[in-house]
Amino acid sequence: MAVSGRKQVDMLGSVAAGSAEDFDHCCEPCLTTGQRIEAYGFCVTCQEYLCKTCHDCHRKAKVLRNHQMLQRNDFDKIQTTQKSNNECTEMCQVHKKEIIKFYCPSHHALGCNDCITLGHRTCKVDYIPEKCEGVADGKEFDDVMQKLGEKMKEASEILKKAKGSRSNINDYNKEIIKAITEFRKEINDRLDLMQKDVLNNAEEIKTNDNKIIQHVLDKCENTISSIKCLQSSLHASKSNHQDGQLYIDMKRAESTLKSYELNDAEQTLRHTNMHYSFQRNSELETLFCKKMVFGEIVDYSRHESKKVTKAVDRLIGKGDINVKTSSDKEDCDITGCAVLNRNKLVLADFNNNKVKLIYIENRLVEEKTLDSAPWDIVAMSQEEFAVTMPGNNEILVMTTDDKLSCIRSIKVDRSCYGVDFNQDCLYVSCLSPPSVIVLNTQGDILNNIPLNFLSPDYIPFIAVRKNSKLLYISDRGNDNIVSVSLQGEVTATYKHTDLSGPQGMLMLDDGSLLVCCFDNETIYKVNGDLKQGEIMYKGEKNLDLLSICYNSRYDEVYVGCNRDQLKVLNTQ
Repeated sequence: MAVSGRKQVDMLGSVAAGSAEDFDHCCEPCLTTGQRIEAYGFCVTCQEYLCKTCHDCHRKAKVLRNHQMLQRNDFDKIQTTQKSNNECTEMCQVHKKEIIKFYCPSHHALGCNDCITLGHRTCKVDYIPEKCEGVADGKEFDDVMQKLGEKMKEASEILKKAKGSRSNINDYNKEIIKAITEFRKEINDRLDLMQKDVLNNAEEIKTNDNKIIQHVLDKCENTISSIKCLQSSLHASKSNHQDGQLYIDMKRAESTLKSYELNDAEQTLRHTNMHYSFQRNSELETLFCKKMVFGEIVDYSRHESKKVTKAVDRLIGKGDINVKTSSDKEDCDITGCAVLNRNKLVLADFNNNKVKLIYIENRLVEEKTLDSAPWDIVAMSQEEFAVTMPGNNEILVMTTDDKLSCIRSIKVDRSCYGVDFNQDCLYVSCLSPPSVIVLNTQGDILNNIPLNFLSPDYIPFIAVRKNSKLLYISDRGNDNIVSVSLQGEVTATYKHTDLSGPQGMLMLDDGSLLVCCFDNETIYKVNGDLKQGEIMYKGEKNLDLLSICYNSRYDEVYVGCNRDQLKVLNTQ
């Protein structure tokens, strides 16, 4: 009966284990076997809570009979004194029958006696039962818990970013599917129109040839009808012995025989295009045979992909974006701008020592105040960008992922101003001395290009041609745009009266440049060979154009000025 009673208690305990809210204290001996049973009593001597079964056994055993016991109603009076348990119980994963009792600080390895003997014989190891005394109350435990909390927070932040990235991926996929569908419709509409033109042409040829054939048929049928009439008349005149009429009919027949109408009809028939065939457009046929002819998925995480991919004949004003915030103490001076992720616009506000983030769709603004004035800014990926800090001789690598923040600082030995990013390298135009330094994304200097022609009194901007070994420098001191090789050799110079005070530049996909002209409020276009140029946009007076960037999603050009409004232009 005792066994049956125990089974009943265990069963009740298993049911009770499903909810921790049913009771406050569990039987501790039963917990060691995986059962969660409500405590019935408490042994003061052993400092353990006991269920009814364990409580009764505790009172019966000879060695436990004199222990002080409390009932459930007295649990509030219990003041437990936890005893440290230095005994190791976890089994070794390598030697399955051995218990882990040692730790090797040199190899950061836990192990049993066999592990230490075989792999750490010469190491100074810790014997855990001795080393663990008081570890629960020590600084090491607090440090581990703190670091675990920090690691948990880091993992949670990464998890949040990953979920955001998943959402972005789904949004981009929807955009891609929409763009592909629209492009396919455009192709279908164009092919339908081309097919209609060819079918109309075939129908026109058929109609014209049918008219000619009908003319020949009419001639032949008229000739046959005339001949039949003559034959009938000749037979009748002969039968009636009307020689006079027969003579007349014969002469008419001879005249008909001499007629060239049938010859003309035959010639017309011979020259009629009676054989048709459809010849395929060889260019279309070749195009459809090419791989990836329909299009490709462009990775906008690369700055090179964000250039204007179509020819620009002129720029049309579309409106302004207010970049002034309530905490700004000075008028905005947008010396640098860049587009991230096709919906985020980052700005360098020199006067207010700030980097500003604008969400283009809803015009929301975030900002981060820096310890000195930023100058130029360039996108490095979908979320990361670089900002030059001439006052601190440094370049900040920042991110908009989750929030606007700085990832790292790259220190340089000179004042850095203009910046561009190409093929995983930063190209930075500097003064003191005038030069361009080329760095990788970690800040290692790969090249130092002297710019001896530059005046030290004017700040240079820079643009790098994709897959080219040419750099373009805006030389405001001489009102020039200069192309320079990676060795510092000047390869070409462009100068024009309309190119007045060149500042920030935007590299177009065809290699030409859009240049902000500070002194005459214009956007000027210069060909990549620096041989031709023309004005693309004329702004209002005192606009003070400084920086320029392009958004492929909306086909918009943004221009930073020495004012609180960012100019928005459409390309045409």
